[in-house]
Order: sequence, then structure tokens, then C-alpha cells
Amino acid sequence: MPGDPVARLWHSATMLREHRGDGHVAALVCARIGGTEAHVLSALGHGIHPAETFGRIHHLPEERLAAVMAGLRERGLIDADGRFTEAGRATRQRIEDVTDELAAPPYEALSPAELDELVTELEPLTARLVAAGSQ
Repeated sequence: MPGDPVARLWHSATMLREHRGDGHVAALVCARIGGTEAHVLSALGHGIHPAETFGRIHHLPEERLAAVMAGLRERGLIDADGRFTEAGRATRQRIEDVTDELAAPPYEALSPAELDELVTELEPLTARLVAAGSQ
């Protein structure tokens, strides 16, 4: 663990982000959602339509994107227009719920007072990041 407070914060935030990311990958694998499919579901979840225009996948070959979209249609996750079906929305929500559940243990290890302190200490940093355009 770094000794410098800024380096320590950065290291800790990175560890938490990686922990959450690992849980998200596990949730996707359990739902049988591949990488490109995950980007399509993410795009639709953020209101991007058509999903194929999403910045993380727009550069992929049209044939690959068409195959991914066809596979999601076959599974009933998107409709003929490339929008979420109820099953697609439910699948995405289950993935997010499992991700949140798997990400919780580091925070559950804190007492309520420690968690309140963490939130209080990070609120000004969060506000500055949001003001600078971070999401």
C-alpha cells in the first residue's frame, strides 16, 4: 500500500474498481453474455440506438455486428428494431444486480460510521469530478 495519501487513494480506488469489474465479468459470463453483446446491452441501457453506433463497437465489421444482433434477437433479448425486449431489460437488470451484490463485501466490511466517513470524505472529490465532466 503506498504511503503517499494521494497514491494510496488512487491505489484503493483502482482496487475497488477492479474488484467491481471482475464481478461484472462474472455476472456476464453467468448470463452467457459475450463481450460485444455486453457492449450492445450497455449501449441500449444508456439509450443509444442503434446500438451498433456505440463508440466501443462501431468500428467492428458490419458482419460481426449483424451476427451479434441476430444472436441477441434469437435469444429474445432485443426485438426486430434492435431495442430491448422485456427479457432483455430483465437480463441486463439481473447482471447489474449481481454486479452490485458481488461488489458489496468491501463496503460491508466497514462499520456504519466508517462508511459514513468514507462518503463524507469523497463527496467533495466526487463533486469536482462531476463538475469537470466525469460520469
